[in-house]
Amino acid sequence: MEEYQDRSLRGRVFQRLREDILSGVYKERDELREITLGEELGVSRTPVREALRQLELEGLVTIIPNKGAYVTGISRKDVADIYKIRSMLEGMCARWATEHITEKQIEELEEVLLLSEFHLRKKSEGQAEQVTELDGKFHKILYEASNSRILEHVLSDFHKYVQMARAMSVGEKNRAEKSIQEHREILEAIKKQDGKLAEKLANRHILNVMENLHLTK
Repeated sequence: MEEYQDRSLRGRVFQRLREDILSGVYKERDELREITLGEELGVSRTPVREALRQLELEGLVTIIPNKGAYVTGISRKDVADIYKIRSMLEGMCARWATEHITEKQIEELEEVLLLSEFHLRKKSEGQAEQVTELDGKFHKILYEASNSRILEHVLSDFHKYVQMARAMSVGEKNRAEKSIQEHREILEAIKKQDGKLAEKLANRHILNVMENLHLTK
């Protein structure tokens, strides 16, 4: 039981630090001090040290002997690579979703699109955040509809890695309008049970985001 609790604690510390790095709480080259992090998280140095080692394996942290741990961050090339891989996986996801999606999930996707269009017209404070959140929800439902735990896990992970860049893209009104329209086209293809078209549209959707972020140069 104690060993399980230790693993659980290490996992929670790792997830918290990982989220903070990916969301920009910690910037590139920031030093991550074990003592400070332990005090902030209310844990000893051991789970923090182990979490930092795990983050180093993911390439998010660099540990320099006798100096400390520093945030490596995600480079522009990393983001471009993730989008290229994600474009292919999103296409696969849309094709599989065509085969397995439920009526309830179709209704949920329709509701997300309606809310997205509403908030885009509303032009209120926090509009960009709401549209971005709904954009992520649309993809999350599609991941679940693919009926593949592995694909859902990989794509959800990629989503976290590029969430800042994605927020910048979706937050731009012109891109937001196009993104919602692209989502609508993907959903219509799925409803018609045209897996090949859904795959093509989903693939193109992610590549369009890349172009908007100038990651294709």
